[in-house]
Amino acid sequence: MDEYEETRPLLVNDEQTDEDRSEQDSYLDKVKNGKLYIATFAAVLGPLSFGFVLGYSSPAIPELSKIQDPRLQLSTEEASWFGSVVTIGAALGGLLGGWIVEKIGRKLSLMFCALPFICGFTIIIAAQNHWMLYVGRVLTGLASGVTSLVVPLYISETAHERVRGTMGSCVQLMVVIGIMGAYITGLFLDWRWLAIASSIPPTIMLEQSFSLADLKDPGVYKPLGIGIMMMLLQQLTGINAIMFYAETIFEQAHFKSSDVATVIVAATQVVFTAIAAAIMDKAGRKILLILSGVTMCVSEAVFGVYFKLTVKHNNSSLTSVLLDAQGSLAEQPPTDLAWLAVGSMGLFIAGFALGWGPTPWLVMSEIFPTRVRGLGSALCVLTNWTCAFIVTKTFQNLMDAITSAGTFWMFSGLCALNVIFTAIFVPETKGKTLEEIQACFKGTYQR
Repeated sequence: MDEYEETRPLLVNDEQTDEDRSEQDSYLDKVKNGKLYIATFAAVLGPLSFGFVLGYSSPAIPELSKIQDPRLQLSTEEASWFGSVVTIGAALGGLLGGWIVEKIGRKLSLMFCALPFICGFTIIIAAQNHWMLYVGRVLTGLASGVTSLVVPLYISETAHERVRGTMGSCVQLMVVIGIMGAYITGLFLDWRWLAIASSIPPTIMLEQSFSLADLKDPGVYKPLGIGIMMMLLQQLTGINAIMFYAETIFEQAHFKSSDVATVIVAATQVVFTAIAAAIMDKAGRKILLILSGVTMCVSEAVFGVYFKLTVKHNNSSLTSVLLDAQGSLAEQPPTDLAWLAVGSMGLFIAGFALGWGPTPWLVMSEIFPTRVRGLGSALCVLTNWTCAFIVTKTFQNLMDAITSAGTFWMFSGLCALNVIFTAIFVPETKGKTLEEIQACFKGTYQR
């Protein structure tokens, strides 16, 4: 009897457990998993990005091993570092992920992963030496390490037991899809464009913080359009073209030491960037952008005149002024014209540093609402470096197609477009709170 009484509660508990399970099964039969699938899809974009990181080195290393630029060409040892250094970043990311997931939560950790992914690929896109390649790989590895910890944790905590296995398996599935995607894309794109393509999945990860319906909000689409256009127009000023010719122009002006040229250029940038920082909150953003655009427009127009006067027979390269067909020194342009080139270059650099150098980055940090600040900033940075690559890559082709003078006159016209764009579309953010800036975009701002 005592034995029966001791075992009876256990039987009742078992029956209750079965009833509970039956009720739970009935409930789960009615559950619509649409939102869960969307959340999981957004999360596994991280492993997809991880797969692109792992697969990127396979098509990129053969190209980088044969590239003509000695600053980027990888030896066998350097190629092995390029391929393996990502694992160092991943190891650090694993350690960081454990700490950050407890500090800021699962969702914010997932969004955080997107930033080093995008920054890493952006640095690779803009790489000018081996170290930039390595840093880019380490950053993408860091993001991969955080992702490999956070995503499985997030899915296990959000998915119910009936679909948890399927959802969890998607992590590895997306990794291998990313690897395959990198291999396939590498068949058609070179290593820089492959890096651009690889940065797309982590950029999409930041849509987790807003829906496409938010694009109907003028407080979102207006600053997004302005931010992207400012980054695009910044690179279309031709800043990289000017830097490309800087050393040769200084040599023509009898500055034989390239170190002197570098110091003069750097000093000009430092001085006028410091001036811009000192007067930014007094003069305002728009006036500096307009002054900067006008200065660059005039200086590049003078540059075009310089090339028109010095480059004969529509030659498209400045080096043709220095060397004749036999490789001997050709007739040098008059010294006063060389100094005209130096002066216009200095004027351009001063104008760029005063406005269109620092101000787009400042405005970018001011105009986005909090919920889209990460995505908006990421898209702006990606636009900037992608356009920088395109301008640098196609610059010589432009010179061949429309001559040196025509190229710089084109840049001068684009600087004039910068001025028009600033006057019409760029808001003045001086002295306004972030809330007031948002009100300006929505048309509700009142003084």
